Amino acid sequence: MSYGNVVWFTGLSGAGKTTLVVALEKQLLAAGQKVQILDGDLVRENLSKGLGFSKEDRDTNVRRIGFVAGLLAQHGVTVLVSAISPYRDTRSEVLASYHRKLEVFVDAPLTVVTERDVKGLYLKAIAGEIPHFTGVSDPYEAPENPDVHLRTDQLSVDECLERLLAALQLSPVAV
Repeated sequence: MSYGNVVWFTGLSGAGKTTLVVALEKQLLAAGQKVQILDGDLVRENLSKGLGFSKEDRDTNVRRIGFVAGLLAQHGVTVLVSAISPYRDTRSEVLASYHRKLEVFVDAPLTVVTERDVKGLYLKAIAGEIPHFTGVSDPYEAPENPDVHLRTDQLSVDECLERLLAALQLSPVAV
């Protein structure tokens, strides 16, 4: 059986996870790979509807994403997960179940993600108007030893993509 990779992008909202996942997807598709994106927001809306934002509910959501990612990877699909997945222990538990995986920490400081936030959610959370907001009133536990650490406040999308392709041992493809 040919297992696919699970590439798990974690980081605060607004750090650049989705931007990088979409850029990487284009490269992998151009290289002829089977690819599926699992976006945390879409999974929460469709597979985890009704879950709240308690630690237990967030962990359940991450485990559900992880289960689907594992099924796809078993069939040779490269799965690109874009999910805040704020708790280190749950992320580690899920990642440990895969044969081929990369944990990617998409990192940008709170000041930067607040500036990038076009909806103003961080400012509302900082003002106490939104409870249980990851990185403000709820914790985000950064990976201690991610396979790839991308500081999106210091690196361009292209530079991040180069590092991701190197970690996957792939060369860029013209798209």
